[in-house]
Parts: sequence; structure tokens; C-alpha cells
Amino acid sequence: MATPPRKTSAPNASRALPAGITLMAWLGWAMVVLIADQFTKVLILGYYQLGDSTPVTSFFNVVRVHNTGAAFSFLASAGGWQRWFFTGIGIAAAVLMVWLLKTHPGQKLFAFAIASLLGGAVGNVIDRVLYGYVVDFLDFHAKGWHFPAFNVADSAITVGAACLILDELLRVRRGR
Repeated sequence: MATPPRKTSAPNASRALPAGITLMAWLGWAMVVLIADQFTKVLILGYYQLGDSTPVTSFFNVVRVHNTGAAFSFLASAGGWQRWFFTGIGIAAAVLMVWLLKTHPGQKLFAFAIASLLGGAVGNVIDRVLYGYVVDFLDFHAKGWHFPAFNVADSAITVGAACLILDELLRVRRGR
């Protein structure tokens, strides 16, 4: 009885990384986002007083703003309970995101999106726990209209959300 030919791979063929190594890479990206976020916020807290602003271009300022609410200052004037509410949501979301990274580490776009969301969410949770507000400092404006100030964590969350949408659109397209 003849044995079937063995499939061999070329010596330089790429092999899938073990899930644990890939998970660590995605957690590493989340940590890069978190460190960049916290570093920039420490700079702002160290060099700016609340309300200080430095014009950089005709459409961009660096400012120091405290956001006690969520995106676009949602619930900012709710009386204080929102600090712990949003902190709890952030912690729960972080746990879910680590689980998603652990179970889907090979889905590159999806994992990049989740890791970006994770780094941003943890960055803003740290602010809420330490200060009671999120430090925002990027202020884009035009003709007297200002987009709500935001930070590196918010940027990572936005990029992550856009990548999640793109990943889903691509997944649906592949399924047709």
C-alpha cells in the first residue's frame, strides 16, 4: 500500500504564530496606544492650566479641557455619578476586548481595531479614576466653530471603530 505524498512547505514559508504570541502582539499595540495617550496627557497637565490654549495653525489649537462626561461631553453635567458609571463601562469593555483578542488573534484587521479600542478605553478609564475627568487637548476649529476637544485615546477609539466597520463590511463582502 502506497503512502500518500507528504505536503511539505518551502523553507521560508510563513507559518502562523501561536495564538499566545499574537495575543501578546495585540496587547503590545494596546499598550503603545495607552502609553502615548498617558504621556501626552501628563505633558498637558504639566504645562497647561485648565482653559489654557496655544494656537498651532489657523484651524488647530492645543488646549486643556476636562471632560467629566463621555463622547461630546455627554452627561458632563450629570452630578458626578457618571464618573463611576463610565469607569465601570470602560472596565467591562476592556475585559470583553481582551477576550475578543484572545479568541480572534489571527484576524488582523479585527484584532487591530479591538487593540486600538482597548488602549483608548483604558487610557480614558485611567483619567476618570485618577482625576475624575478625561483630559482632552486637541482642538480643531474653523470659522468660529470648534469640534469638541479630544485626546490620543479618543483618536485610537475612533480609528478602532472605523476599522471594525471596515472589517465587517469586508467580511460580509467575502461571504457573498
